[in-house]
Amino acid sequence: MTTRSQKRSARGRRAAAQARSQSGVAQLPWRQVENPYPPVEPISHDEVEAIHESSLRILEEIGIKVLSPRARGILASSGADVNDSTEIVKFDRGLVAEQMNLAPSELAMRARNPERNLRIGGRNVVFCSVGGPAFVTDIKRGRRQGTYAEQCDYIRLIHCLNIIHQEGGGAFEALDLPQDSRHLDLYYGLITLTDKNWTPWCLGRERSRDALAMLAIALGETIEELADKPPLFSCIINTNSPLQIDVPMAEGLIEMARHGQCITVTPFTLAGAMAPITLAGALAQQNAEALAAIVLAQCVRPGVPVAYGAFTTNTDMRTGAPAFGTPEYVLGAQISGQLARLHRLPFRSSVVTTAHAVDAQAAYESQMALWGAINGHANIIKHAAGWVGGGLTASFEKIIIDAEMLQMIAAYLEPPEVSDATLALEAIRDVGPGGHFFGTAHTLERYETAFYQPLVSDWDNYENWMERGANSVTERAHDVGLELLQEYQQPPIDAAVDEALKDYVDRRKRDIH
Repeated sequence: MTTRSQKRSARGRRAAAQARSQSGVAQLPWRQVENPYPPVEPISHDEVEAIHESSLRILEEIGIKVLSPRARGILASSGADVNDSTEIVKFDRGLVAEQMNLAPSELAMRARNPERNLRIGGRNVVFCSVGGPAFVTDIKRGRRQGTYAEQCDYIRLIHCLNIIHQEGGGAFEALDLPQDSRHLDLYYGLITLTDKNWTPWCLGRERSRDALAMLAIALGETIEELADKPPLFSCIINTNSPLQIDVPMAEGLIEMARHGQCITVTPFTLAGAMAPITLAGALAQQNAEALAAIVLAQCVRPGVPVAYGAFTTNTDMRTGAPAFGTPEYVLGAQISGQLARLHRLPFRSSVVTTAHAVDAQAAYESQMALWGAINGHANIIKHAAGWVGGGLTASFEKIIIDAEMLQMIAAYLEPPEVSDATLALEAIRDVGPGGHFFGTAHTLERYETAFYQPLVSDWDNYENWMERGANSVTERAHDVGLELLQEYQQPPIDAAVDEALKDYVDRRKRDIH
């Protein structure tokens, strides 16, 4: 009989051989990652319930300021206590429980290439690239304002890196394009340069509708048909902490929820600045803000998929700046996972660092944040590759180094096979005391696929490293990125679809300008 672990091991051997045959860069093959281990739970169930109870009191007694009149109208018609003069909305706990129970705990998510479809929730893990920074950097030119050409190269890298499952929402701004319409160029690049799932800008109704319309064109569907099929987008909706939902976010949420897209609600509760300085208080506020926006999504379209997002971290009280990858950030992620499981919702976390250079600080803070996300059982891990400078910058080298960490985590998430073959008793008997295993049949049958192969790490000896030029991991990452860009092949897209997308972009630009 073949055991589950034997099947898993066989899949791993085939996958490793496939990855090596496709590229000179040692990548793991594309696959969805699952987390087989139990979550880390820093606080007790009673303490989780106490945080949730505080959140309900915040919603009932203090309320959330909702700046969008349309959002307030939707909430009022669903039973929330709305004061239009103050723009404060209060939520009865019964309304919260009723609406929260409508959201699914798991969902499928489509990509332009069906082989890149995703599962969200349960034990599934999705690694996303960085999204949202203002600047771009590399070791040759330093930090700078990005261009559309560079933005497209970043999309090509995301497409090439198998371990990245989802594009994160525009790695950085293309500041050589007009502000009001640059999202159209971004969407066109995301549709044509990768066939993976991607993240739109949900700032307002128009940007959201443009994303829906363009991807509908790419799939040969109408916008109206999207709502009845698995979602295409995991839309990032940030509350304006403390206790506020602004107009662009509310309007983006409404538009995407109307069309059945997954709403990932992520408060940015910065303890000591935009939230209480205590982690428990910051998490109570985070939970209240998340519940308010999730309730709004359910009031727009009952049963629309939502994800519980967390971005609680601490403030550097000397400067007022956010601190990332800290012990408090890790605890916040793990406890947020407990809250997400209390609500039976998929959980979103992030990989973040405050470091401005791709250095040791960037590595250890990112690794801390990644462990918090993995051990907290995050299903969607945003900014998992490429983030530096507290989220102000995307790095061409950091995306490669982070991909290495993600590949190592993916390999770690596959427990070893334990069987007669892997216990290797006969090999141990043959070698005996004082021998070695380099030349045994057991080793030779497995040496190509037994261990993880590094993407950018250098595991050679000192002499060989010196002979190759003693280059740093950042320099090697730069070279790997260039190699991947040289190997990049654009995924096919029908010429008529491509023309229709260009026509849509041109027409919308005329409307905007």
